[in-house]
Amino acid sequence: PGKTPFSTGPVVFGTMALYLVTVLGGRELMQRFKVPPQELKKPFLVHNILLSSASGLLLAVMLEEIVPIWYHHGFFAAICAQSSWTPRMEQFYILNYMFKFWELIDTGFLVLKKKPLAFLHVYHHAATALLCFSQLLGKTPVSWVVITLNLLVHVVMYAYYALTTLRIPCPWKRAVTTMQILQFILDLGVVYFASYHYFVSAYKVPLPNIGACAAGKEHAVFSGCAILTSYLFLFIAFYRRTYSKSKGA
Repeated sequence: PGKTPFSTGPVVFGTMALYLVTVLGGRELMQRFKVPPQELKKPFLVHNILLSSASGLLLAVMLEEIVPIWYHHGFFAAICAQSSWTPRMEQFYILNYMFKFWELIDTGFLVLKKKPLAFLHVYHHAATALLCFSQLLGKTPVSWVVITLNLLVHVVMYAYYALTTLRIPCPWKRAVTTMQILQFILDLGVVYFASYHYFVSAYKVPLPNIGACAAGKEHAVFSGCAILTSYLFLFIAFYRRTYSKSKGA
């Protein structure tokens, strides 16, 4: 903490507060002063191409580091052994965390283009930055599962946004939402599994288990489970509202 940008609590929470004030205040000001929607086609296109490409590159280098650990020591060790939190992986986690602040620009585009500003969008962007921050502080070995799945989804999602900006027919919207929901289901399955083994071993609970799990600090366990669970319910609700047959009938 304190050695890299956005690495202390006051700075992180202050930045999130500034984010909320800026986007909500910006939307209100544009409505009050009747500012017309901004097109921003080229900046939005470049933003999405860069994020899709950067997500793909980070995904590739993270897999290059974690797959050998998984192969040689097994999946349980890859998500539970503190040794899987290698210095190189930590650098990748920090870089991914920096991406979360870059992605806040998504909301800026929505405000300037006068697009609807959904609670899910704002909450997801702010909470994900806080989630990454908590896991870096907690040094949770299971982090790579959540991050790699998220990067995979972002490769597809930002590519979709880039293609739609170019007005290229791209019927991926429903598939992207489905990918996000599947991502959270997989996240929670692995995270709950690791958390269960951490608490069973740490508190010597007489329940079936396959070994001790170094889940990191407990605040990271609770915050990770809470935020990811909220995502799953919110995205399922969004899917039902957006794609339900009854609504389209």
